[in-house]
Amino acid sequence: MIEPSRLQLEVAEACQSIRDPVGIEPILEAIQARLPELSLHHAMTRSGWHRLGGVVDLDGRRIARHITEWAEAESGGDIDELLFKLSKVQYFATRLNGQTHYLVARTGPLARDSIQIEIEQLQEVLDRCITDPDWFPDSIADFVDPLDFPRLEPEPVGSPRLLLRRLVRIDDLIASLDAGSRLRRFLDDWDRSSAAESEGFCHHWVLAIREHEGREGRLAAKPVPVLANQIPALPDAEVARGAGLANQIHGFDRQVGYHFAWYFHMLTSRQVSHKLAEAVHADLMGAYDYLPARDLRVLRDWYQDPYGI
Repeated sequence: MIEPSRLQLEVAEACQSIRDPVGIEPILEAIQARLPELSLHHAMTRSGWHRLGGVVDLDGRRIARHITEWAEAESGGDIDELLFKLSKVQYFATRLNGQTHYLVARTGPLARDSIQIEIEQLQEVLDRCITDPDWFPDSIADFVDPLDFPRLEPEPVGSPRLLLRRLVRIDDLIASLDAGSRLRRFLDDWDRSSAAESEGFCHHWVLAIREHEGREGRLAAKPVPVLANQIPALPDAEVARGAGLANQIHGFDRQVGYHFAWYFHMLTSRQVSHKLAEAVHADLMGAYDYLPARDLRVLRDWYQDPYGI
């Protein structure tokens, strides 16, 4: 087993070595070269998010890397003092446009047997003029992150960069969860079902991980499908019965790419109605037989003790 500290060091150094990354391939290749004992796979990339950036002047020279820290230091807690200082200069606030690349490596036969690596790709761009003669923010918080302020064209400020956000052994994460955790049950259902016959849980799902509220140092996680934008919808009104229902769930599985996929998406998405599972269970308790025995056992357990995640 590779030591987590070594994994993190190798990935962090690989990120620092890549200049002006274009696409996921150079990132994947650089990290794979440093970790030949793992078979890394790009699961998905999440984009469309940003963070506050820093401050630059009219010529693009760096004034500050972190606008909040800079504003607090310059103002001394007095927003009027800060605005007075800035009335004599022309500065610009920046933002960090981000993408998160999820790389995974399967380490064993179970759903929890994997390593998940989150790489952030950040591009600093111009966001707005830092002041306006007709704008009077009420506080430092309003100054650094105004809700309604004219935005500039997002002209790049410097080169994009890569940062290791998080590296997690999923089995360690699951071991830290409470015995009654819904995520633990979700993964156990995967291992008991025909979905386990696919190329691996981590090729179809990533875990959106965050700090657990109220529990310092503890992590919380939720499964997110790799094909999040391609999942078919099966709302209440479209749930069939009998042969029509069998065709629905098998068609869903074919579209998503593995057996029993409809069940796991029913647990995680409002697009797939819980009435689907109830209808399948009713069919299989009657005259129909269109699920493998192992899937039927999982479905029966859910019917007796429903859950979602």
